[in-house]
Amino acid sequence: MYKLLTHNDLDGVGCGILAKLAFGQDVKVRYNSISSLNREIEYFLENDTPDTFLFITDLSPSEENEKKLDEHYKKYKNVQLIDHHKTAIHLNEYEWGSVLVESENGELTSATSLFYHFLIGNDLLQPTEALDEFVELVRQYDTWEWEANDNQKAHLLNSLFFLVSIDEFEETMIERLSNHESFDFDEFEKKLLNMEEDKIERYIRRKKREIVQLKIDKHYAGIVYGESYHSELGNELGKEHPHLDYIAILNMGSKKISFRTIHDHVDVSEIAAQYGGGGHQKAAGCNLTENAYKKYVVTSFPLEPIQPDAKRNQFNVKESAFGTMYIDRDDELYFIVPKDHRWVIESKKVKHTFDLFEEAEKYLKRTHGAWLVRDEVFVKYLMNEVKKSKNKK
Repeated sequence: MYKLLTHNDLDGVGCGILAKLAFGQDVKVRYNSISSLNREIEYFLENDTPDTFLFITDLSPSEENEKKLDEHYKKYKNVQLIDHHKTAIHLNEYEWGSVLVESENGELTSATSLFYHFLIGNDLLQPTEALDEFVELVRQYDTWEWEANDNQKAHLLNSLFFLVSIDEFEETMIERLSNHESFDFDEFEKKLLNMEEDKIERYIRRKKREIVQLKIDKHYAGIVYGESYHSELGNELGKEHPHLDYIAILNMGSKKISFRTIHDHVDVSEIAAQYGGGGHQKAAGCNLTENAYKKYVVTSFPLEPIQPDAKRNQFNVKESAFGTMYIDRDDELYFIVPKDHRWVIESKKVKHTFDLFEEAEKYLKRTHGAWLVRDEVFVKYLMNEVKKSKNKK
């Protein structure tokens, strides 16, 4: 008999689907949150028979359970952990641990892709075209490569995962992967997914009006409350506010925080690790601990949402040779103007020079919370300045 303890997201459930395709009725799959994994491990160690082989995928145990699993493995040789998170690299020190973040060809891995290769390599599962495509879709979504590759099919697979129960998704995928030569969605799913895409767009538009900005330790974070679509929401908010280092999405119902970033200089798995969590460089999460609650909820609650930049401007545009105008909550005006191949922030209060426009705007938004004003405000200001100039003459 086999037992699989895995995560309850798309990548973790992908492992469960592969396990059932490989072992059929001989495997028991348990889908877990990060916090519930250790209870399942303890139950296995206390109650399962020695002839039950334990797989753990897409999750890592606590330090205490690491030691217990190692003692159990030395005695029975029936444990195999497969993971791809950087925060789990230390588990490679154990014979039963196999953690690989990036393959030899530089490709980011997922738990599903690693488990697939493990099963094939041990003659426990035969590869097929449908399985190859399914595993690759899961990998691309989990590593966020789908966006760089514009692989909408991977994104839609994750959307479908959240539209139905885990049991229904699992059953549908097992049937499809067992009986079809290639992987695709049926007509009903395609219609359902189109409706879901519209729903996600409306949800993100609403959340864009709710995000607040807060400096936490050495980083500037965008904080928003959200109960769903965390990857899509974090990605869109990150692109909308590139001056922020990362986005923290607070789910008060589940008492968890999801961290997302679009930047290469930030590793959100390190931030999550401060609160007992983990994940990838650009996507991670943790429980809402007392310390995290104070930093992300208590401190941010009184703050006003970020004011968005004006849209569809024709005159007051970024990187303009005539200068770009911003305003803060105190109605203080700021200009970013080009001078001698550099960019200067000018206002009554400050004057700073930067090599790049993006650097100047980042400083302005992070330090003063300023935003790009609408054309009519910009034009009115210029007209008043012209009048002042004429009156002086």
